[in-house]
Amino acid sequence: MASIKSLILQGEGVTLDFKKTITNTGKIAKSLVAFANNKGGKLLVGVADDGTIKGVKSEEEEKYMILTSAHQFCKPAIEPYFEEVYVDDKLVLVVNIPESDTKPHYALDDQKKWWAYIRIDDKSVLASKIIVEVLKNDYKDKGVLISYSDNEKKLLEYLDSNERITLKELSKLLRCSYRKAQKILVNLILTNVIKAYTSEKEEYFVAV
Repeated sequence: MASIKSLILQGEGVTLDFKKTITNTGKIAKSLVAFANNKGGKLLVGVADDGTIKGVKSEEEEKYMILTSAHQFCKPAIEPYFEEVYVDDKLVLVVNIPESDTKPHYALDDQKKWWAYIRIDDKSVLASKIIVEVLKNDYKDKGVLISYSDNEKKLLEYLDSNERITLKELSKLLRCSYRKAQKILVNLILTNVIKAYTSEKEEYFVAV
């Protein structure tokens, strides 16, 4: 599997995370959940953040911790599958997390609370309420029927002359509650009319 080296060269990203070793089952749950809620991904254990191959000492121990995390710290449980690859005589454990069809997945934090995460660039970021709603509805085949009411029209007209809008701005524009504004955004994301951008600091929406 020569491609592991080229994967490492790409660096961490939306579908790739490096872990030198697994020390904390709770922390790793965040990465597992973010991948499952996104398009899936790979966790390379035995690789430092800068891409240096350190190798794993005991793959059985690492596997045990990852499975414990996937089954006990992720809800619904996640089923990763493993590959063992030698790179320059060092063992790298490849943890494959497929995209889930039972989204959203939540990870348990130290305060015993469950949170949903998604993957943005090379980070696992807390999913907003809007994104959680989108994840919940993403796999329902019923197809969202959009009737463009004045609210949707106002939003799209606004995005025509402005690059982006936040939930707060939308609720002000439509003079409606956050909850109602949220619902409009979720429906338009699901029908691919607008797109959500989330960073650790803010979330905004743009026309597709």
